[in-house]
Amino acid sequence: MRTFSVLLLGLLLLALTAGPAHAADNGNWSVYPASSQIADRPYFYLSADPGTTLRDKVVVANKTGGPLTFRLYAADAYNTARDGGFAVRTQKERQRGVGAWAKPARTRVTVPAHGEVAVPFTLRVPADAEPGDHPGALVALDERVDQGDGSLALGVQRAVGARVYLRVGGPVLAAIAVEDVRVIHSQPLVPGLGDSAATVSYTLHNTGNVTVDPKVELRAQGLFGRTLLARDLPKVPAELLPGQRVRLSEPWRGAPQLDWGDVTLTASAQNTRESASASFFALPWLVVAVLAVALVVGVVLLVRARRVRARPSVPVRPSPPAASTPFRRRSSPSSRP
Repeated sequence: MRTFSVLLLGLLLLALTAGPAHAADNGNWSVYPASSQIADRPYFYLSADPGTTLRDKVVVANKTGGPLTFRLYAADAYNTARDGGFAVRTQKERQRGVGAWAKPARTRVTVPAHGEVAVPFTLRVPADAEPGDHPGALVALDERVDQGDGSLALGVQRAVGARVYLRVGGPVLAAIAVEDVRVIHSQPLVPGLGDSAATVSYTLHNTGNVTVDPKVELRAQGLFGRTLLARDLPKVPAELLPGQRVRLSEPWRGAPQLDWGDVTLTASAQNTRESASASFFALPWLVVAVLAVALVVGVVLLVRARRVRARPSVPVRPSPPAASTPFRRRSSPSSRP
């Protein structure tokens, strides 16, 4: 059997979390800003007006016992669709912000074993750049490809990136919206025999031009305004980047089996608060089946009744009168003398 090797340039194991040394690290190498005269920096926090140029340095450190060669490039950041995590574009994707504006002095760097290399870079903010936050990263991509095994081997490249938080001067606006709220119920067949559950899904959208740390509250109300559920949702992105949409879902265990109401999601962030709702109608499957059968039977009976009423009546002819028998007067018997 032939073995196919596929190089997935878009599949990067990208480490962007801050470690103990304030660096993005995957255990073999790390990428972080060059230390300033005051203190170490966990990330690049930069601010500039449109039309200005910034200069800084990024450090690539090799933790292995042999030299490593990296491709160094800048990339825009985005929120992943799966959980809203911080991620960056690949080198082949189109860059519109930091990925297009930042240029390392060297695009290929070899770092000796247990050594580090500081690479200068220039960030030129266009004169027509939109104000607000433009997140990104400086990425060190390992040129080696890890080959998999089996009939379909996937070649994976690993990368580590140091986050860049750039704010361009001008009016800023923090705004958030909740969109496309949906409720999907899972009911037992027989009411009371089994647990019911529901899934509430929604889209969280950063409609402003700055990064926000959203909080989302879920409330559900049934008939007559009864509160069925009220809680803060834990699975919310810590950083929702400008213009990004994230589709999220929240399980609702113990959802009502027979009720009618609304689910409301309220998202809040810096000086902004927005809500969106969706109605739900919980009905057990057995009840649905009984109602459906009753509805079908009722429709059939109604149709039959209308057909009977609409059937034309046949006039009944009166039966002819019976012929009368001529009356004969009976003679009385003669009396004997």
